[in-house]
Amino acid sequence: MKQEPVDTATAILASAAVLLRQHTFDDISYRALADEVGISERTIYRQYPTRAHLLAALSNWIEQAHFPLPPFVTLADFRAAVHERFRAFDASPAYAYVSARASAISPTLDAEPAYITRAIKAMLDVAAPTLNRRDRQRVAASLRYFSSAMFWARLRTGFDLDADEICDAFDRAVGTVLARLPDPTWAEL
Repeated sequence: MKQEPVDTATAILASAAVLLRQHTFDDISYRALADEVGISERTIYRQYPTRAHLLAALSNWIEQAHFPLPPFVTLADFRAAVHERFRAFDASPAYAYVSARASAISPTLDAEPAYITRAIKAMLDVAAPTLNRRDRQRVAASLRYFSSAMFWARLRTGFDLDADEICDAFDRAVGTVLARLPDPTWAEL
């Protein structure tokens, strides 16, 4: 079977993910990463000038490779997708903590809104067509936060909750957000 070529940036991120199995992100030096990939340390600095750039790119790569969010159209689909995601976080906590940490730093990449943000807004367009723009933005931001690795990490480290308990907390948080909206807003729940 022929292997597809891997670009340098992807090889760096894949090697960083391998190193995360034994070290924290802070313990992975550019030198160790260069040795793992088999390239010069300078090449890594060209791809990721700062650790914040590396962290943001690694988080995006991990999200796509290990925590892809299943597609959703309805609120029930969204809840099921987030539950599955929280269980995946529990299975690979080192990767999930990288995603949580990356979401806490200032954006370093010129990224368009994440898939999940676009998907939540699309779901709101269908499920809550009469929702005004301000409330739509507010609800989307809330749902985005409560479905994030940061929310999972805070409950996991702060309260020692497992994925099922975090799913329950997520459901209650979403219910609280939606309960504050006018009743006729929702086409279906």
